[in-house]
Amino acid sequence: MRILIASSTYAPAMNGQAVFTTNLAEGMVRLGHEVMLILDSHQVRGSEKSLNGVLVEELRSISLERFRPGVFFSPNPVKVIRHLFDVFQPDVVHIQDHYPSCKAVVRVALERRIKLVGTNHFIPANYAPYTPGYSMLKPFYHWLFWQWMLATYRHVDIITAQSLAAARQLQARRINVPMVTISCGIDLKRFSPQPDINKRVIRQRFGIDPNKKVFLFLGRIDGEKHLDLLLRAMQQLPRDDVQMVIAGRGSKEAVLKQEVMRSKLEERVHFTGLVSEEGVTDLLNCVDVFVMPSEAELLSLSSLEAMACGKPVLLADALALPELVRVGENGYLFKPGDVSDLCHQISRMADHPERWQEMGRVSRELVMVHSLEETLEKYQNLYLELLSQVPITDRKTQAKQPV
Repeated sequence: MRILIASSTYAPAMNGQAVFTTNLAEGMVRLGHEVMLILDSHQVRGSEKSLNGVLVEELRSISLERFRPGVFFSPNPVKVIRHLFDVFQPDVVHIQDHYPSCKAVVRVALERRIKLVGTNHFIPANYAPYTPGYSMLKPFYHWLFWQWMLATYRHVDIITAQSLAAARQLQARRINVPMVTISCGIDLKRFSPQPDINKRVIRQRFGIDPNKKVFLFLGRIDGEKHLDLLLRAMQQLPRDDVQMVIAGRGSKEAVLKQEVMRSKLEERVHFTGLVSEEGVTDLLNCVDVFVMPSEAELLSLSSLEAMACGKPVLLADALALPELVRVGENGYLFKPGDVSDLCHQISRMADHPERWQEMGRVSRELVMVHSLEETLEKYQNLYLELLSQVPITDRKTQAKQPV
């Protein structure tokens, strides 16, 4: 099977969409399929290369980093995409977003009556920190951003959602396209408990206090993650035995570091910087509790990775995050944006270290359904099921019929 995947982000980027797309593309290669990945280049010029068996076609792009870090787009990619379709002759097409390149891919697939799968990684809250007047015009912006997304996704044959919450977001938009829930999946062999590691040595490597109870955030340090909430909680938390560790890079890193210095929190809040792919499992295994304050998670791969490493979790009670928590058994939820409740839950977990091991065991148990192998098998079966159906003659009519 020849599978064409289109996305605005891919490895080495570490955001959730990039990680999923990379795992999907490379996983399909391991299963014996040919895969082409169409991607907006992060350079002015385009390029063609092979990465772990995936043919990666980077399109000539324009940078929008002045407005949002890490964003590039190809202004008129239809001609080159038609050429790539001619060369690769895909059996099935799978888009990851609704930005110009994926929109053009959908257009060409429709022209050639090729089966289309769409995975949505978007909600309007992703744009809140970068949109002027968002808080005052929130209803309008929500409507506008959803209409932008739906204009592309209403043409696919089936939509995949990574969680029940992600599916509900789309169902609320009344998009008349069949939908199935498939986890993004994580590598449960790579992310696993390491009981024999020397936690003190690893903590010293990352600059983490070896004697404190360590709560970790791992991910992009950007506005939609609400990491300022963690700093405000540490300002109000009346105890010195807890250290908050923030690992990663992003557009808000400098601002948060300045706030830490202004508030004299240097001993209680620590930034590790970017963590290598090889170092992530060591970091996850040397901390005590994983925390995620974001209100815009359609799944949260970093939370799943922490759970797979046997860690208790403290997550915001928003979107898909409650699906990962069995309250009181593998962790707790806190009210989104509520500093007082976050402080209470941090203290609640810090006061009972004797429960962390059992909570971590339950986390590992809960994460087993998110196996990457199972995710890849489900996508392979989905592609084959689509290809077994009668060729499409009227895409708009087909979208109204169940798969």
